[in-house]
Amino acid sequence: MIYEKCRDILLQEFELIQNAVIVQENIRMAVIDRQWTVFEGNLSAMNSIENKLVNLEVEREQLFSVYKTLIHQQGFSDNLDDKGRFHALVAILPENQRNDLTSIYRSLKIEAIKLKMANEALLVYINGVKSTLKEFFDLAFPERGGNIYTKSGTHFSNDMRSMVLNRSF
Repeated sequence: MIYEKCRDILLQEFELIQNAVIVQENIRMAVIDRQWTVFEGNLSAMNSIENKLVNLEVEREQLFSVYKTLIHQQGFSDNLDDKGRFHALVAILPENQRNDLTSIYRSLKIEAIKLKMANEALLVYINGVKSTLKEFFDLAFPERGGNIYTKSGTHFSNDMRSMVLNRSF
C-alpha cells in the first residue's frame, strides 16, 4: 500500500515536472519571439502545473505523516526533512520496491534541476536584455538618468513604458 501510493505520487510529480520543462521552453521561445499572448497562455499553464504540484506535495506529506509512527518504530528520527523522511520510508521497503522508488525519485530530482536551470537561463536572458535597454536609454537620453524618488522617499526605477519614440531615424 505505502509503496504503491508513494510510487503513484512520485510518478505524477515526475510527469508534471516534465510538462513544466516543456512549458518553460515555450515561455522562453515566446519571450525571444515577443509573442506576448502565447507567453501569457504558457504562464497560466505553468500556474496550473504549480497548483497540481502543490496538491501532490500535500498528499505526499500526508502519506509521510500517516507512516511517521511506522518510521519511528524502526528507529528513525522525528526531525527529518522531506528527503530524509523519504529515504527513511524507503528503507523499510523490500529491495526491489526501494530501488524502484529511489530511481523514480532520482529522475524527479533531475527533471527539477533541468527546470531550475531553464528558469535561471531565462532570467539571465531577460536581465541581459533589460540591462542593454537601460544602458541604451541612459546613453540616448542622459537627461532621464540619475535617481528618481517617489513622494515616500523610495527609489523609483527609470521605467520607459511611458516614453514614445519615433521609429524612423
